[in-house]
Amino acid sequence: MIERFLKQTHFESVEDYNKHLEFIVPENFNFAYDVMDVWAEEAPNKLAILWTNDQGDEIRTTYAELKEQSDQAASYLLSLGIGKNDPVMLILKRRYEWWVVMLALHKIGAIVIPATHMLTKHDIVYRNTRASVKAIICVDDAYVTEQVKQAMPESPSVKTLIAVTDHGKPIPEGFRDWQAEWRKAPKFVKPKFVNTNEDTMLMYFTSGTSGEPKMVAHDYLYALGHLTTGVFWHNLHENSLHLTVADTGWGKAVWGKFYGQWFAGATVFVFDHEKFNADTLLRQIEKYHVTSFCAPPTIYRFMIREDLSKYDLSSLEYCTTAGEALNPAVFDKFKELTGIQMMEGFGQTETTMTLGTMPWMKPKPGSMGMPNAQYDIDLVKPDGTPCEDGEKGEIVVRVGDRKPIGLFKEYYRDPELTKEAWHDGLYHTGDMAWRDEDGYYWFEGRIDDVIKSSGYRIGPFEVESALMTHPAVVECAITGVPDDIRGMVVKATVVLGKEWKDKAGDALVKELQQHVKKETAPYKYPRIVEFVDELPKTISGKIRRVEIRKKDSEKQD
Repeated sequence: MIERFLKQTHFESVEDYNKHLEFIVPENFNFAYDVMDVWAEEAPNKLAILWTNDQGDEIRTTYAELKEQSDQAASYLLSLGIGKNDPVMLILKRRYEWWVVMLALHKIGAIVIPATHMLTKHDIVYRNTRASVKAIICVDDAYVTEQVKQAMPESPSVKTLIAVTDHGKPIPEGFRDWQAEWRKAPKFVKPKFVNTNEDTMLMYFTSGTSGEPKMVAHDYLYALGHLTTGVFWHNLHENSLHLTVADTGWGKAVWGKFYGQWFAGATVFVFDHEKFNADTLLRQIEKYHVTSFCAPPTIYRFMIREDLSKYDLSSLEYCTTAGEALNPAVFDKFKELTGIQMMEGFGQTETTMTLGTMPWMKPKPGSMGMPNAQYDIDLVKPDGTPCEDGEKGEIVVRVGDRKPIGLFKEYYRDPELTKEAWHDGLYHTGDMAWRDEDGYYWFEGRIDDVIKSSGYRIGPFEVESALMTHPAVVECAITGVPDDIRGMVVKATVVLGKEWKDKAGDALVKELQQHVKKETAPYKYPRIVEFVDELPKTISGKIRRVEIRKKDSEKQD
C-alpha cells in the first residue's frame, strides 16, 4: 500500500529518512476510496477492526465488510440530504459505528467534526453555531442526548439528529434511529465529484487549555500526513494488532485508531469501556495478544503501579506515547518491568506528528525525539532568531511555498487567530522546548506556562518530572504564583497515591521540596505545595494550568 504514496518505503537511519522521505500525492486524494477500498479489493478477508467492550461483546470486521458497511452508511446519509461540505458532528464515544460513519462521511465529501461525549449544552451550542453543524450523530446515552436536545433551540443550522443505540431500545424523541434505518438505504452510488486535496475534510475543536476552543480545519491530505504516524512512529505492519487509548472525540483518535494504522494494513483494536481501569486494560492486551500499544503517559503511570508479573504481555512488540510530556521515571520503570522502550512523539491538533522517536533512533527518556522529516521544524527566540543547542525557544514549523502535508488549513472562520499563529512563513506552535547536541528536542511547556522567577525561566515540565520520581506522586501540575520579591514562585499542585493521602501535611511538603532539589536545579523547587484529589483538566484530559492560576489569583484578590 505505502509504495503508492512514498517514493521510498524503508529507512535505515535518521539521515536516510531526512534525505529520502518524499510523498507521492494523488490528485483528489480520499482516504476512504484510495486506501480502505483498495485494501478491500486486494485483501478482502484481512481483519480491519477487532472491537470489544467491557461487556464482553466482540465485532470482527474485514476490510471488505468495512467497505460494504461504509458504502451503505454513505448511502443512508445521502438519503437524509447530507452531502459535500456539510458539517456533521459525531458524539459516539468508542462505539463501533464511529469507524463506519467516519469513512462514510469521507466518501460523500462531508466535513467530519468528532466530539467528546462530555460536552455540555453550552459546548454543543458553541460548536453548532461556530461550524454551522447540519447534523449530529450521537450515541444513545441519556446525558449526551439530553445535552443535544437542550442545545437545539439555539442551534438553527442543525437539521438532523441521529441516535445510535442497541437493537430494540426506544429512540429519544426528535432523533432518527440509526439501527433501524441505515441498512434500508438504496445501493450506494459514488458522487461524481467528492473532493479536491484542498477541501476541508475534518475539523477539531481544540481542548481549550487557555480559552475557548479553536476550530482547526484540515484538508484531505491530513489523512495522508498520518502515514508516517502509523507506519514509522508506531512501526506497524500487516500483522500488527494496534491499540491506542483515546476517546474518539480527541484528535489522538485519528492518530492511533484510524488513518496511519490502515495505511500499514494493520488491525485496529478497540476496547470500548466506560471507565478506565489499568487491570482491565492489561487483561485486554493479554487476552487478544495486542502487539502495538500507544497511550498518554498518565495511562502508563497507572499501569506500572500494577503488579505486571500477573499479566502475560509477551505479545507486545512496540509501545509509543504522546499527548503530554513523558516523565523519565515512567519510561525507566516500564522498561524495567516489560523490557520495552517507549517511543515518544509530539504533535498538536493542528498537525500530525511533528517530532518523534522513530524505530531507527535510540530513545532518550523524556525527549520528544527529532523532527519528522515531513516538517521543517526549528526553535526560535522571542525575537524570531533561531536558538542554538541548549537554548529554550518556541517550536515552529517553517512553511515554504507549499504547506506541509498534515499541517492544518486554518482556524475556521477566524482569520485573525490564524494570522496570529501563522505568519512570516512560520507556524507558531506555542510550545517551548530546547534541543540537545544530538538533535533531540526536550519539552518545556506552553509559552503561557513558563514561570519567570528571580530572573530564571522555569518550564513546568522539568519540575513535574522531578516530582513524579517521588513514589507519593500520581499526578502534579506546576504553575507560577505572583510574589513581591521574586516576581513569581513555583507552586506544585499534587495528587497523591491512595497509600499516601493520610500523610498529606507539612512533613510531606518538605520531603517533596527536598526531593525536587536533589532531582533538578535547587532554584526550581516548589515553594508552595497544595494537595488535591484531582487536577482540573480539559474534556480531552489535558491539565488546565490556567484554571489553577486563576483560582490562585482569586485567592490573592
